[in-house]
Amino acid sequence: MNRTPQRNAPRTAMLNACNALGRLAARVQREDDGVTAIEYGLLAGLIAVVCIAAFQATGTSMAAMYTTWSNAVLAALAL
Repeated sequence: MNRTPQRNAPRTAMLNACNALGRLAARVQREDDGVTAIEYGLLAGLIAVVCIAAFQATGTSMAAMYTTWSNAVLAALAL
């Protein structure tokens, strides 16, 4: 009767579990690139939305300021 497999069974199970965890960690690390790209895409989209909102908010005041400046220049030249 060979008792060696019974004595090594817990060790073998632990090694199998460690190998499985190592493979899982490697797979998660490989798949992290896609997640990072999605995060950068979302961040770029958020920055674009903030820029568009800022340009629209200042666009009206910039147009009014240009009109005022333009009228002042035309009035100064009409002297």
